[in-house]
Amino acid sequence: MNFPLYIAQRYLRSASKNNAINIINGIASIGIIVGAMALFVVLSVFSGLRDFSLSFSNNFDPDLKISSTLGKSFFVSPEQDNKIQNIKGILSSSKVIEERVLFLFDGKEEVTFLKGVDSVFPKVNDVKKILFNGNWLEPNTSEVVIGYGISQKLSLGLFDMNHPFEVFVPRPGKGTIETPEQAFNKSKLSPIGIYAISEDLDSKYVFADLALTQSLLEFKPTQISGIELKVSPTVDEQEIVSQLQTIFNQKVTVKNRAQLNDSLYKMLNTENIAVYLIFTLVIVIALFNLIGALIMMILDKKANLKTLFNLGTPIQDLRKIFLLQGTLLSVVGGVIGLVLGVAVVLLQQHFQLIMITPTLAYPVVFSIKNVLIVLATIVSLGITASLIASSRVTKKLLE
Repeated sequence: MNFPLYIAQRYLRSASKNNAINIINGIASIGIIVGAMALFVVLSVFSGLRDFSLSFSNNFDPDLKISSTLGKSFFVSPEQDNKIQNIKGILSSSKVIEERVLFLFDGKEEVTFLKGVDSVFPKVNDVKKILFNGNWLEPNTSEVVIGYGISQKLSLGLFDMNHPFEVFVPRPGKGTIETPEQAFNKSKLSPIGIYAISEDLDSKYVFADLALTQSLLEFKPTQISGIELKVSPTVDEQEIVSQLQTIFNQKVTVKNRAQLNDSLYKMLNTENIAVYLIFTLVIVIALFNLIGALIMMILDKKANLKTLFNLGTPIQDLRKIFLLQGTLLSVVGGVIGLVLGVAVVLLQQHFQLIMITPTLAYPVVFSIKNVLIVLATIVSLGITASLIASSRVTKKLLE
């Protein structure tokens, strides 16, 4: 067996005759255990909050979305449509149109987006998950699905026959406008469903039939503003993007779900890094106890070290003893802390011990990635602390 490792294990297992040193070692061990457990629990909680936050957009955003790089709309020929359908890995594709328009109901106005969708849209996005009340719209009708926020702002309910729900869309063209009819295309709509996703999205869209939207915007039948795709999770996303760019001669932009929510993902990643750094600082402070414990151990074992030195043990090997002891203490403490942290996370997942609301448990996610992050952090910082402490073993000290 490696000599420094053998001595380090002996020092780690055996208690010192000095109770003060034992207490210091105990405090250092508890600091590492609590630090590892706290870091893992916090990372797991943040992972849960991250997934919870993204679940709203994940239920609404497609896997991939095609939009024009040259303007608000573009044309899709039947040939291009067939090529998209034949790409391996694409499960469904839905044509959409988005335009900011004016809605009017019972004297109240709201400017927001009209989103025209075709009959395939429910296959690309699971509309059942976002519907709060009512049903999804039928193709080739004037039925619409409104957001919960829009419903509140306009005091608009479903199947209200007493007050018309109207949409006004600016007409394209040039010249002087003399009458309102020349300025706007308008249509009466029938709210048949209310969706609820998040506060922002609930006030953003009114879903309508694609053909109705094309008529209001005076678009041609093949003119749209985007194509939303559902793809198989097992396929290469970049390969699909490359094929789509080839079909449209590099004149479109293809974004995945993360790119569609770029600001949200950046914010969550920044918060994750900030939380990790803050709790890593807590562990660094706790490892000062490890440095102090190792230095006290060096002073306590000074006579033994002097004997080993006189017997021919190099200074490097004597330093390695305490380097290995500190590293082993960090690993053992980190593993114990991780076990306790995993137990806390799994208990919360299965028994929902802590609740945000009476019906919503605090979200946590057990992740092997978080386990590896915590273990790597504890071990690397433990090695650094042990190096600092073991450097106190010098010839001058032993002489």
